Amino acid sequence: MKNFMHSIGKKARNASKNKINSKIKNKVLDKYIFLIKKNHRLIIKQNNKDIKDALKKNLKRNLIDRLIIDNKKLNSICTAIKNIRKLKDPTNIILKKWKRPNKLLIKKVSIPLGVIGVIFESRPNVVSDISSLCFKSGNVVILRGGSEALNSNKILVSLFRKALKENKIDPNYVQLIDKKERKYVDFMLSKMTRYIDVIVPRGGKGLVAKVQNLSKVPTIGHLEGICHTYIDKDADSKMAIKVVYNAKLRNTSICGATETILLHKKIVKKYCNPMLKKLAKNNCKIIGDKYLKKFYKGKILDAKEKDWSTEYLSSTVSVKCVESLENAVEHINKYGTMHTDSIITKNKKTAYKFLKNVKSSIAMHNVSTQFADGGEFGFGGEVGISTSKLPPRGPVGLEQLVSYKYEIMGKGQIRK
Repeated sequence: MKNFMHSIGKKARNASKNKINSKIKNKVLDKYIFLIKKNHRLIIKQNNKDIKDALKKNLKRNLIDRLIIDNKKLNSICTAIKNIRKLKDPTNIILKKWKRPNKLLIKKVSIPLGVIGVIFESRPNVVSDISSLCFKSGNVVILRGGSEALNSNKILVSLFRKALKENKIDPNYVQLIDKKERKYVDFMLSKMTRYIDVIVPRGGKGLVAKVQNLSKVPTIGHLEGICHTYIDKDADSKMAIKVVYNAKLRNTSICGATETILLHKKIVKKYCNPMLKKLAKNNCKIIGDKYLKKFYKGKILDAKEKDWSTEYLSSTVSVKCVESLENAVEHINKYGTMHTDSIITKNKKTAYKFLKNVKSSIAMHNVSTQFADGGEFGFGGEVGISTSKLPPRGPVGLEQLVSYKYEIMGKGQIRK
């Protein structure tokens, strides 16, 4: 194992020494799209092996759904790569320049992060998204996917490597650790600081917690997505009902799904039944506080303290009634995870206060929290979402996968 992992690390470091211009990067991405379309039957065949294995192992249905690649999914994969291809190369851009009184010229220039290690679960499309984003931003990537998607991951990586070779680029810009044993993940996190510059975990709470606890390499990511939608006293009722339904039930398993609804007490009586009954009719379990129980006429479970800090990732929502905007913000900052939080209101001043005072990496006004996604932000895709206060924050797309350096030009100046 040690030799295998060190070999991958050395190959990644060597590949990162090659600086590739934007035209070649785009040619590689074009070729990758071509190869995916050309080999669509082979990709689906390899994916079917993973599906059969998953069914034998009785994996949860939602995990199997994430795993499936069909023609529709392949089309969306190709569209995502096309969107990344269209974006401007974020490297070697002069972000700022200035001249000092002593005639020194200082430039702040964008550079790749280097070698990125990505550990992810289930979704094979992560391979194409992350490989494309990392390559376009000049970064080398080492991928380690979940064992349940091994065949799918291998074919998608091999096609990217083929696209690199056919453009005379070191194929080790993209590598896959195709071993199922978990010890390879542990080694990647703790013994590869010489090779990997940053680790990105993409998966459930267990995986992210493990990465954050074990990694000796800096990490980009988030542990949980406890997202809130606050319905203000000045909210439009139709908009509130529509947005809340989408924010909770469009896809309950993503980190941007709303887990807690906050209702201003002045509108609870009028809004709670049409809003919550629509959720309940679609098999959403309602957990609410004592004030809500006075007015809501449907089935409701008593909210406990732990419900305010629970990421359900299912058709369950907790509902709390608050006295004011300030109470809503206080609740979000106490129980939230600085992921995504939204306010529904017609009052622009109230919205402004909310946006400026919640600690969230993504703060929204009259928008479903399910828009917390790099693709929806116009980033082409995302490596993940970061809730750290240090940058990058929010969806980590192309422009977030770069750092910078200072380049200083002089004419023999010496410091006195």
